[in-house]
Amino acid sequence: MRIGAERLTWSASGRAIVDDVTLEVAPGETAGLIGPNGSGKSSLLRCLAGLRPPTAGTVRYDGEPIADWGVRRVARHVAFVEQAADTDTDLRVADVVGLGRTPFRDRWRGPDATDRAVVVAALDRLGLTGLADRHWKSLSGGERQRAHIARALAQRPWCILLDEPTNHLDIKHQLELMELLAGTEQTVLVALHDLSLAARYCDRLLLMHQGRLVAAGPPADVLTPARLAEVFGVDAEVGRDGLGNLAVSYRGTAAPVGAPL
Repeated sequence: MRIGAERLTWSASGRAIVDDVTLEVAPGETAGLIGPNGSGKSSLLRCLAGLRPPTAGTVRYDGEPIADWGVRRVARHVAFVEQAADTDTDLRVADVVGLGRTPFRDRWRGPDATDRAVVVAALDRLGLTGLADRHWKSLSGGERQRAHIARALAQRPWCILLDEPTNHLDIKHQLELMELLAGTEQTVLVALHDLSLAARYCDRLLLMHQGRLVAAGPPADVLTPARLAEVFGVDAEVGRDGLGNLAVSYRGTAAPVGAPL
C-alpha cells in the first residue's frame, strides 16, 4: 500500500503544527519519521491515519483521497499505534489484541475461529503468548506497548503507522520490534527518537523540523553532522559502528547559529 500526503497542513490555535508537508511512503517500505520534540511528527501520523482532519491538503492511500475510503475501509487496512494508549477496563491481554479484529466483524458477532487464530499469531509474534490471560493493570509499560503493537498486527493491515513505539521497551524488545518492522511486507512509517536505531532498520528517513519536512532519503544522506546541528542542536558524528551499521554519536550540544566559537 502506498501512503502519501500532498501539501498537508494541520493547525491548532492559529499555529501550523504540520506545515505544507508532501511525502510518500512506497509499498513495503519501512520509513522512519524523525525530528525533535514538537516538530509535528505525532500530528502528521494522526492525519495520515485518518484520525485528524487536515486543515489543508490531502492524504492519499494508493493514489485515492482518504475521504473516498470511508472509516471502515481505513480501519481494515491501516493500523495506528500511538505513544501511550490505555484503557480503564481491566481487559485480558488477549482481549486487547482481539480489538484489532473489530473492523472485520458485524456489530453483534463475536470472534470466530479466524479471529482467534489471528490473535494467537499476533501474541506469538510479540512474545506475549504467556501473558494472554494476564489483566491489563498488571502489565508493565513495555508489556502494554507490545500488546498494542500485537493489536495492530491482528488487523492484518496493509500499512502500519507507529508513534515512538520503542519508548517503553527495553533494548531486547526494541531490537525485536525494529527487526519485525523492517522484515514485514507491509508499508511502515514509524516515528523514532533513537537516530541510530532509525538508521539501522529504516529504508528511508523523513526529517521534520518546526512542522515542515526538511529532508527525506536514505539514512546516510539525511543524517549529516550539519543537519543534526541545525535541526537537533547537537554536535554529532555519523559513522559506522563495529558491526558496520550507520550510527550517530554525540560530543554534546551544538553552538547556536551565529554564536562565537
